Amino acid sequence: MTGQGRIALVTGAGSGIGRAAAVALLKEGYKTVLTGRRRDALEETAKLAAGSAGEALVHPADLTKPADVDALFAAIKAKYARLDVLFNNAGVNAPGVLLEDLAFEDWKNVVDVNLTAMFLCMQGAFRLMKAQSPQGGRIINNGSISAQAPRPNSVAYTSTKHAVTGLTKSGALDGRKYSIAVGQIDIGNAASNMTAAMTKGVPQANGTLAPEPVMDVQNVANAVVYMASLPPEANVLTMTVMATTMPLVGRG
Repeated sequence: MTGQGRIALVTGAGSGIGRAAAVALLKEGYKTVLTGRRRDALEETAKLAAGSAGEALVHPADLTKPADVDALFAAIKAKYARLDVLFNNAGVNAPGVLLEDLAFEDWKNVVDVNLTAMFLCMQGAFRLMKAQSPQGGRIINNGSISAQAPRPNSVAYTSTKHAVTGLTKSGALDGRKYSIAVGQIDIGNAASNMTAAMTKGVPQANGTLAPEPVMDVQNVANAVVYMASLPPEANVLTMTVMATTMPLVGRG
C-alpha cells in the first residue's frame, strides 16, 4: 500500500471532498489525522473507513485561529513525530449575491477560511516537515476551478481561490530547501453538498440558469492519493479534475 507507515492530515475532513480523500488515504494505509470544526462529522468520516489499513485520529479545530492550528500540529508531533502529507482542503462559500451587495462579514468569513486558514496550516506543516527526520513532505492545496475562472456572483470565493494559487507557487518555491513539495488540485463539479444545486440549474455568465454535469467525488479522492504517493523528486504542481462536459473551457 502506498501509504503504509506514512502520516497524512486532511482539513475539512468532515464532509464532501475532504471526507472522500480522507477515507481514500486511510484505505491506502495512511495514518490520517482528520480535522474540521465538527467532531461528530469527523467521527462519521472515521467510521466510514473502519477496517481500513490506516489509522484515523480525530482532532477538531477552528483553523482560522492560530492557537487551534498550533495545537493541531503539536498533537500530530506528539502522536506521530512527523507529517508526510497535508491535504489543505477546508473551504467555504458566500451567498451568491451581487458583488456590490456582499456583506463584509461574508467576505471576511470566506477569506478567513479559504485563505488565512490554508496559510496557517501550510505554515504549521512547513515547521514540522523541516524539523523532522527524514526532512520533507508534501502539501496538496485545494484550489478549485475557481482558481482559474469565476462564476457569476462569486467574488469572495474566486478571489480566495486565485490567492491559493499564489500560496501554492510560493510554497513550492520556498519548500525546495526543505524537500517539501507543494502542489494544487483544481476541482470542477465534484458531487457534494456544495454542488448539489448544479444538477437543477446554476447562474451562467450570459445571465441564464442552466444545469451542469457533476462527477463522482471519488475521482478527486483518487487524484489526491496519486499526488500523495509520488516520490520526493516528483511533484504535481497543478492538476485539474473536472466533470468532462462542464462549462469551463471554450465558450460553454
